[in-house]
Amino acid sequence: MEQKKLKIAIIGCGGIARNAHMNSYRELNRFEVVAACDILPDRAKAFDDANGIPQYFTDYHDVLKLEGLDAVDICTPNYLHSIIAVDALNAGLNVLCEKPDAINPVEAEKMKAAAEKNGKLLMVIRNNRFANHSIFLKKYIEEGKLGHIYAARCGWQRRRGIPGRGGWFTTKEQSGGGPLIDLGVHMIDLTMWLMGNPTPVAVSGCTYTAFANNRSESTASKYGDVNENGTFDVEDLAMGFIRFDNGACLQIEFSWASNIERDNKFYELRGTEAGASWSFIDDTLRIFKEECGTNTDLTPKFKKPRHGHVGNIENFADALEGKAEPVFKPQQGIDMIKILCAIYESAKTGKEVIL
Repeated sequence: MEQKKLKIAIIGCGGIARNAHMNSYRELNRFEVVAACDILPDRAKAFDDANGIPQYFTDYHDVLKLEGLDAVDICTPNYLHSIIAVDALNAGLNVLCEKPDAINPVEAEKMKAAAEKNGKLLMVIRNNRFANHSIFLKKYIEEGKLGHIYAARCGWQRRRGIPGRGGWFTTKEQSGGGPLIDLGVHMIDLTMWLMGNPTPVAVSGCTYTAFANNRSESTASKYGDVNENGTFDVEDLAMGFIRFDNGACLQIEFSWASNIERDNKFYELRGTEAGASWSFIDDTLRIFKEECGTNTDLTPKFKKPRHGHVGNIENFADALEGKAEPVFKPQQGIDMIKILCAIYESAKTGKEVIL
């Protein structure tokens, strides 16, 4: 007997919905996408037509009134994440939401409170936790093979790749910030998750806007809607330092544009028994131990590569059906947004911020 599919509606029909979420639903075949919504009617209709979705809306409130709906998937600009999520949770629906959780900690806390009040599942996308190297290393760490992880570094650096210049991506009121909140969520979360999700207690940071008037771009700049006469009031480079309650620390760097050799995203963990590192450049996970002066490449042990969104959305389905615990907890989202906003505050004041 074929398993009954979960009914979900997608709110926001931009690139992330088209290229990551919808592809994941097709691969998993565990959800029925019954509706889509976008404030631009043409984009909503085109999304429906391309994916065989039966109906579309331009007002998300109409989506929340649909009968038999299990969940909504929020793929809108950042500032709308918390607003739509809280309304959906209060309407009795489960919520899957793209990162970042919200643009400030107060909004993230509202999301957590609404989920708890209504007894519904809130999951914000953390797709990098589901990459092969992440899953392998998490198990390796949980087996105690790295020992105590006391220091780490992570980053996502682009030479040129400012998304949606002049649109919501580069408008702080709508995005919450630049590469720190856009790219930083991914690698800070992944590194903290590998470290065991220690509680952040203090941060310091610097931000820079050096490329607002530079039009040299790469493929990444095609994300989002460009407005040549729009706003650019966010950073294009952020660097910082995070202290945790267990004494560990994390050094970070994120850029949309920077005069570096080449694009990269990476993490590096330093433990008392071994160290580990991964880089996008060669997609290789390496382990470093005292007794072997060289590194150990563990990549051949991985299974066939799988897109992280597929694993993330599969975990959402499993959690809804009571088959697994959700990998993401809303408090982790609150801690993340506290970190990001505190780094912006530190950059503004020139002082460390105590959380």
